[in-house]
Amino acid sequence: MASADQLKALLQSHLDGDEDRFFAVAMQVAAHEAKLGHGRLAQDLRKLIDKAKSHRPATRTRAPTPIGQPRGELASLLDVSYPQVCLGDMILDTPVDERLRRIIREQRHQAKIREHGLHPRRKLLLVGPPGTGKTMTASVLAGELGIPLFLVRLDALITKFMGETAAKLRQVFDAVRDVRGVYFFDEFDAIGSQRGLANDVGEIRRVLNSFLQMIEQDDSTSVIIAATNHAEILDYALFRRFDDVVEYGLPGRAQVVELLKHRLAGFLTGVSDWSELAAEADGLSYADITRASQDAIKDAIIHDLPMVSEAAVRTNLQERRAFRHRSSVS
Repeated sequence: MASADQLKALLQSHLDGDEDRFFAVAMQVAAHEAKLGHGRLAQDLRKLIDKAKSHRPATRTRAPTPIGQPRGELASLLDVSYPQVCLGDMILDTPVDERLRRIIREQRHQAKIREHGLHPRRKLLLVGPPGTGKTMTASVLAGELGIPLFLVRLDALITKFMGETAAKLRQVFDAVRDVRGVYFFDEFDAIGSQRGLANDVGEIRRVLNSFLQMIEQDDSTSVIIAATNHAEILDYALFRRFDDVVEYGLPGRAQVVELLKHRLAGFLTGVSDWSELAAEADGLSYADITRASQDAIKDAIIHDLPMVSEAAVRTNLQERRAFRHRSSVS
């Protein structure tokens, strides 16, 4: 049975005409019933919610679920935002793009999937070098699904006191259960490294054990994303706890050309050979290329130039490559 607070929230959101809040609370009720073992009722509620959502006017602007800011100690553990980006804003290679589209489809049809005793992909591990799109993926999934993005602050989560970190992690997973959203654990290797490493600390080992237990027991409707630049040091037990592992890499020439055209649209025309220009970006990440494009545009603005020159873009890409080289050898 829905709690008194949930019933009041349903009525208040109806009185306020706040459909998104109404659906968010309704989904919380369904999740609560599922936790109580009322599986059939939970499925019926989710089916009705999805049916109601599908009858909303197509012209209605999608807005994220408006919820209050995390309060109390939870406020120091979670940063909330409401991204408006979509998958079309990302330049990805085909395999990654298809994996993300499949995740979004399953999330949008989760009631239908659950009717058959199955579960949509919602526990994701993103691996790959820095600047390849892992963080933006979390924003895109939140934007596409119209739910808030919660960044888990590992600096506030991990403490030196025995048992305290695990207790804070429990608060985060309680929020995962109570409020549907995308919960993002960035630089996840801070807590997910292999147990038994030479520099392993007892408290971190206990935190990892707690995380493994909590993510396995979690049956919420939230999306949990962990991202790391160092998949090789993650504990092997982690991988089977995730529904999908998405691997990101540096962009190929085709992706570089597409990204340059996208970032420099309206500022750069008449390029003689895009693939030759893209060759200057070999070894750079999506983030590096974006910053190089932005630097070239800023230089043109500062010097009152109407357009960005191809030479300026080439120079900024070369500077980024030189910076990357110095960073890798230092």
